[in-house]
Amino acid sequence: MQLDTRKQEKSSSDGNLAQIQEMCVIFLRECPSGALHLHEFKRMFGVQSSSREESLFLETIFRSFDTNQDNTLDFIEYVAALNLILRGNLEDRLKWSFKMYDRDGNGKLDRKEVKLLIRVLHKIKLQKSEVGLTPSEICDRIFERVDDNNDGEITLSEFMEGAQKDDWLMDLLNLDINTSGWVIRNCRKLC
Repeated sequence: MQLDTRKQEKSSSDGNLAQIQEMCVIFLRECPSGALHLHEFKRMFGVQSSSREESLFLETIFRSFDTNQDNTLDFIEYVAALNLILRGNLEDRLKWSFKMYDRDGNGKLDRKEVKLLIRVLHKIKLQKSEVGLTPSEICDRIFERVDDNNDGEITLSEFMEGAQKDDWLMDLLNLDINTSGWVIRNCRKLC
């Protein structure tokens, strides 16, 4: 039984590595300069400028992976992003999600930051689900469950602990919109 589990994990890992390699080939073909700009990133993933929510979400993803904040993704940043999306563990994905919510980069989330991303997610994902809550109600519920000291801000540690309290929070805070499936699907369109 344990041997079967190891074989499945290795097979999954090998599959993820193959997907990363495939996407790296796409990167090199699409960006021979080695720098991927936001407009190219959007084009690679098929986001039309008319899709405001998807465009904003993709800008947020792009910004979160632009670690040196030079408004481009170099090859190393791109590979790190793919590795996180396709192979990252829960803790790394939650840290990445926190970074995406934390638009001003101060290490704390306020209601405005959370509400902005919840509005985008509501348009892309939540509207199709059975949530039945408005973005403001979702934001309030997150703060009720995660802001332990009730100071109106969520720290990384509160975020990490809160996300693991229940499945509903995990789904929202982990930004689980099947990012890996979306990346794979859209990159394959380019082949």
